Parts: sequence; structure tokens; C-alpha cells
Amino acid sequence: MPIKIADDLPARRTLEAEGVAVMGEADAVRQDIRPLRIALLNLMPNKIDTETQLARLLGASPLQVELTLVRISDHVSRNTSADHMQSFYRAWTDVRDERFDGFLITGAPVEHLPFEEVSYWQELRAIFDWTQTHVHRSLSICWAAQAALHHFHGVPKHALERKAFGVFRHRNHAPASPYLRGFSDDFSIPVSRWSEVRRESLPVDRGLQLLADSAETGPCLVHDPRHGFLHMFNHVEYDTRTLGDEYARDGGRQLPAHYFPDDDPTRPPENRWRSHAHLLFGNWINDLYQTAPFDVDMIGQEILQSAA
Repeated sequence: MPIKIADDLPARRTLEAEGVAVMGEADAVRQDIRPLRIALLNLMPNKIDTETQLARLLGASPLQVELTLVRISDHVSRNTSADHMQSFYRAWTDVRDERFDGFLITGAPVEHLPFEEVSYWQELRAIFDWTQTHVHRSLSICWAAQAALHHFHGVPKHALERKAFGVFRHRNHAPASPYLRGFSDDFSIPVSRWSEVRRESLPVDRGLQLLADSAETGPCLVHDPRHGFLHMFNHVEYDTRTLGDEYARDGGRQLPAHYFPDDDPTRPPENRWRSHAHLLFGNWINDLYQTAPFDVDMIGQEILQSAA
């Protein structure tokens, strides 16, 4: 089944050109199927690129997905046009009475700030709490994963002297997890962040499960079944050129590790994580389908069970 997105969303043309199945709004109405309702709270500056990356992975599922784009209510994006935000995004305060099978929260370039100094921290904390009653499963990415662990468990983030930047090998610690079904024992994922959550900071008595980590960059995937969250500190959703674009944007100050062939930035990089990106998101969506109640109004009424 395809992903249902707005007919004129810029990501639509890119996905159709790549062969991703995209459904028009009129076609979706004709199908007598309850789609999975998934919302994306997009905190990234370049919202169109992020929309495309995540919609590509959500749209690869055989299930019909209805994607809702969400923004922080009182935050004005400086890098995406007001027309785009007005046309395709809904403020969280406008959707908070609705229920969703899945909820994704992206990272944000605010790692240098203490959580409490981020301008929208109080609303984000309210969103985290809201997921406990209005969302079946949530997936947080990069800074949002750090923020959610801090909110629910008081886990600190630690600033890095040098940016964790490149494509790093990771170890699968939980091959029986529904999220890592089909994963190799060793796999590569892009990393781009100025802070980290340390393995020793994860509380041992709160039900947290470390699913994957890297010897070079630390934890990557942490499952929090009590709160229905999968936390991903790295960027399996990145396009092939994303790290290269960041390298150029930053004036070539730090070469991304294990990214360019022979560390030569004049040579095009190879994507070594695409298959695992599709696998992770496919597994996450399959878990939604297998465990979410058919009646959307029942979401949040059931007791959250561990996905493990």
C-alpha cells in the first residue's frame, strides 16, 4: 500500500520519481481500509528534505500510511517558507485532541543548549506526555531521542569536544527485538551530532533496552517499552549526500569519517545503510500494525505493553 500525503507536497514529486508508491487524497477515500495514522513533528531547519527522507521510508511499507505533518505551535521556522508551513503543517495544539498509531519526532540543531533553555522545551515536554495518552508508538531521532530520555528518565546528554560525524559501524545487541528483525550483526549508520547519551547513564531499573550501539559513537537504538518509545540517536534516514552537504555547509572543517571513498571528498560516497533504514522503519510500522487497536479512539486507553 502507498503513503498518503498532500497532492502538492514537494516530497511527492521526488518520491514518485524514485518509484515510491504515493496515494492521492481522492484515491485514499475510495479504499475501504483504515490507514495507519502517523504524525511527524519536524524540528529540523530544512523541513522539505526531512519530509522527503522520512516519507520515503514510511511509504515503502505494504500498509497504507496517512502522514500528518506537525509543528511546534508558537515556533516560527526561519529556514522554510511560511507558505509551505501554512499549506502542509498543523500546529500541535490543533492536533492534540486526535489520536495516532505512530508519532515521529526529529532532531534539532539545539544540542549546545541545556534542554531547559530551548525556546519550545515546555511545549515539547507537553508533547512527550501527550504521546502517553494519544499515541500508540513513538520514534524519536537524534536530539529528540536525548530530550525524551531526559524527560522520562532524567538521563543527561554530554557535549562532545569533536562532532560525531560520519558513517559508523554498529553492533546488533538484540536480534530478537521486533525492531531489529532481519538486521545483520554488524551494520553501518550515519551519525551527525555534537552531544551524546552514554551507556552508563542509562538507568538499569527503568526497563530501557539497548538494542544497538557503536564502539566509536556509543548508543544508537534504545527501546523504552514502558513509554512506547524507540529512541534513535543517529540518522539511518539520511540520503546518500546528506553528510556531504553538511561537510560543504560547514566549510569542510571536519571530514565525515568512513564516508568518502579513501577519505577523498572529490569521490562520490556509497550508501551502505539504505537497506537497514528500510528494514528498521518497516519493522517499526509492522509493530504498529500488529499491536495498535483497530478503533483509533481506543489508542491511549489500552495499557502499553512492551514490544519486545
